[in-house]
Amino acid sequence: MTYQRLGVNIDHVATVRNARGGNVPDPVRAAKLAEKAGADGITAHLREDRRHIGDADIERLMDALAVPLNFEMAATEEMQAIALRHKPHAVCIVPEKREERTTEGGLEVAREENRLAHYIAPLREAGCRVSIFIAADKRQIDAAHRIGAQVIELHTGAYCDAHVEGDVETRDKELEAMREMASYAHGLGLEVHAGHGLSFDTVKPIAALPEIKELNIGHFLIGEAIFSGLEGAIVEMRRLMDEARA
Repeated sequence: MTYQRLGVNIDHVATVRNARGGNVPDPVRAAKLAEKAGADGITAHLREDRRHIGDADIERLMDALAVPLNFEMAATEEMQAIALRHKPHAVCIVPEKREERTTEGGLEVAREENRLAHYIAPLREAGCRVSIFIAADKRQIDAAHRIGAQVIELHTGAYCDAHVEGDVETRDKELEAMREMASYAHGLGLEVHAGHGLSFDTVKPIAALPEIKELNIGHFLIGEAIFSGLEGAIVEMRRLMDEARA
């Protein structure tokens, strides 16, 4: 199989920093460590409420990184302006609600097709690769394709939650949906990524899907770093992904 990229999300390094204030731990230092450990890209989500990553972090990441930055953002005018100013390698449009702890599901593209088509056009013109974070659902994939997205990122949260809960039937159903929709999206010419909630225990069945070109993983790796160090956690995740691809 072809090589599968690993994007490391460093949001929750900033969460720990912000819990106390000050500037430690530094998410940019974490990003550089992730690069050294073999990450193919860095993901950072600048939320409207700035609960973890801040504007200054994005500035510093753009200056410091040798690997591509994947800038996660809601489809707001403020975030569009920030993305157009920095022109990161990629932008991933995600749903966002103030009351949620983390992104709870995929973006509803089909209901907002016209608005989103106009929204992403300037980002594409600026040279950003536009990704849409969606559920493994044909209706949403078709809509993402119609609006001109180059990439979809499939939300793996339901699959991971079912695994943790021991609900084998739901886990296998979600995995089959990922398999079918990854193949379907690839057939439309979309590049397929996946992420949300992936761990050492859940990554291999997703990594083994041949159409998925990139996994974006954050919370688990930052948590595991407490016990094994960030480099060690990334090296092990990379090993599992490569094993699954083989």
